[in-house]
Order: sequence, then structure tokens, then C-alpha cells
Amino acid sequence: MGALVGAYEKKYGVKVNVWRASSEKVLQRAVAEARANRNTVDIVETNGPEMESLHRENVLQQVKSPHHADLIAPAMRPHAEWVGTRLNVFVQAYNTKAVRKEDLPKTWEDLLDLKWKGKLGIEQEDSDWLAGLFGDLGEVKGTKLFKEIVAKNGMSVRKGHTLLTQLVVSGEVPLALTVYNYKAEQFKGKGAPIDWFSIGTAIARPNGVGVARRAPHPHAAVLFYDFEIGEEGQKILAQRDFVPTNRKIDTPLNKLPLKFVDARVTLDEYDKWMKLYEEIFGKGR
Repeated sequence: MGALVGAYEKKYGVKVNVWRASSEKVLQRAVAEARANRNTVDIVETNGPEMESLHRENVLQQVKSPHHADLIAPAMRPHAEWVGTRLNVFVQAYNTKAVRKEDLPKTWEDLLDLKWKGKLGIEQEDSDWLAGLFGDLGEVKGTKLFKEIVAKNGMSVRKGHTLLTQLVVSGEVPLALTVYNYKAEQFKGKGAPIDWFSIGTAIARPNGVGVARRAPHPHAAVLFYDFEIGEEGQKILAQRDFVPTNRKIDTPLNKLPLKFVDARVTLDEYDKWMKLYEEIFGKGR
């Protein structure tokens, strides 16, 4: 966000105060302040499920923008109170010193091969990835398959996508199943021994931005909203290996088949998918 905010400030001369925290803490603060009528927030930018929660809590307001016409369909919400700005694309990442490209699995069933014993890892809370994946595999078939993979070859379950990506780079986890593609690209760009690929259709989830319903600086807030989803802001995101939602910005992932997980499903079926996720992979560390 730093580069985006800096470019906005330089272009419009508007000073931005940024409060950074986890998506959960951003959600908690925005809701708590709205309920207490402490209206200090103009813009919220975080993960899609948390943005959808803010909509349900009546924290956000509807925004109309000429840039909406340029966005991919999954970036738009029916209520128009937040919009997808960039995508978290779940991909598989591997250590290029520990795994040869020609040995990479082409199907999920390939992970049953004993050559992957002790080499697999996954993030601890990617239940939305599982929901998207099982939409194609089928819940019964998918559950059976991944339980077999874990029983046969094990699975290192770690909390945090940055940590998991770092473990791929170090070689501690030679092959990770749920890494954000932009994280892998960022490390790869610095010369780290990591690359990514996708087994079948990659699962994607939009992250987004919205304007607070009682924003103390509503005009500046809408200006930032427009700046982020317009070509200028989206190019800045793309230059930092994020996947933009504006169709005018070309990225390698524009040619990769994607399946989108709806934030509403993530919220409404969270307990079901998180329970199944832990049943298959365990709670990790």
C-alpha cells in the first residue's frame, strides 16, 4: 500500500494516514468505531471476506465509479459497497533446488507418489481455497483424496502465507500447496530459489476497497477509491506483483484459468469448511 498511497499523495496533495494491521484487526476496529460513532475511518482496504462483513455491518457506502466498467466481473459486488482491487491467487510453489520442474505434479492424485513424502506443506487456514477446489473435485472425492495424501506423505501445516513461502525458499517445505502467487513472485524477483505453478484451475479471491459510510473526508475517500481501481493505481499494484482487477492492465495471470471464491460463501459456510480443513490437514503450528 505504501507505493499506492505515496503516488496518491503526490498527485492530489492529500495527506493519508495509514493504519496497518491484520485483516481481522482491521475489521474489528472499523466495526467497533462505527458502533461507537467514532468516525475516523475514510477508506478500508483488506481481504474480501472482511470487506463483505463490513458491508453486512453497514460500515460502508455505495460508490459509483467510471472505472467499474473496466473491472473483471468477480471484482464487482451486487451491493456496490466495496470492489475488488487485486486478487489473492492460490498457487503451488516449489524450491527450485529441491524439486525439478519435470517432476512437478500435474494432478492432485500425483501427490500420492511416495517421492513427496515429507516434502509437502500448506497454510493453516485456507478453508476458502478448499471450498473452491472441492467445488470442482467434489467434497466426498476431495476429502478422501487429501486424507490419503496426508496419511501417506504427511503435510507440514503452517500459519501465514509469508512464512510458508519463506519455508519453500529455505527448502524446509520443498512443495507448498497454498501460496499466494504474488508472494512467490516477490521472492523469485529477489533471486530466491522459488517458482510457482498451478495444478488445474487456480483458486482466486478478490481483496478490496470501500468507502466508510460516515467517512470524515468523503471526497478524498472517493478520490482514493477511484485512484486505486483506475489504470494508474492498478499499474502500481501490478508492478509489485499483485494481480490487478482492471482488465486494462496486462499480467501473466490474465491467461491463467481462475475459479473465484465468493466472499459470501467464505462467510456463510466458514464453520463447515474450516472444520473439514482441520479434519483433513490438522491444526498445524
